[in-house]
Amino acid sequence: MSSTSIDDLLTFEEEAASTGPQARGSRVGPVLRSLAWAAGVVAVLVVGLRAVGLQVSLPVLIAGVLAVLAVRRITTLLAPPPPPPAGGRAATGEEDGSYNWGARDSLRSAINRWEWPLDWSNTRPERFTEVVLPRIGELADERMRLKHGVTRESDPARVRALLGDRLWTFLETPPRRTPSPRDLAVIVAELEKI
Repeated sequence: MSSTSIDDLLTFEEEAASTGPQARGSRVGPVLRSLAWAAGVVAVLVVGLRAVGLQVSLPVLIAGVLAVLAVRRITTLLAPPPPPPAGGRAATGEEDGSYNWGARDSLRSAINRWEWPLDWSNTRPERFTEVVLPRIGELADERMRLKHGVTRESDPARVRALLGDRLWTFLETPPRRTPSPRDLAVIVAELEKI
């Protein structure tokens, strides 16, 4: 049983967050890159200044280059976000009540994360038991944890009493065929009553 929450199931991320060994070295990489840039700029400035016959103290030159790079980095971090792409919906005051199905937003992504596996399970019943049923189980566990402080793993007897026999049997014994939309609606309604 995984410990995925309802929020995890319904959130949308543009890019997957990097985890593991790369995340640990992520602070060193930009610093080394900045120092390499600074060294390169200092070298070019020293050569350029000596070519025209000017001499500047090396520590002053290094401090100046590092200061310019730091200011550049800070202004980049504090810059406002880019404007939305042209052609999007313009705010015209009152909404007309229709949903823009073509827009890419978190609601549509959450719906698709349920719609696609359910659609795939029509032709492949094993897909339902491998993908959809565990998600419904996670939702049931999360609702039980939030409302009653238990999960199917921590206190199966109490959860069975709270869920009822129909929902408990559905979650614990994989169905042989994909449930019909009507059966799923009944299951979801029972799950929402928890």
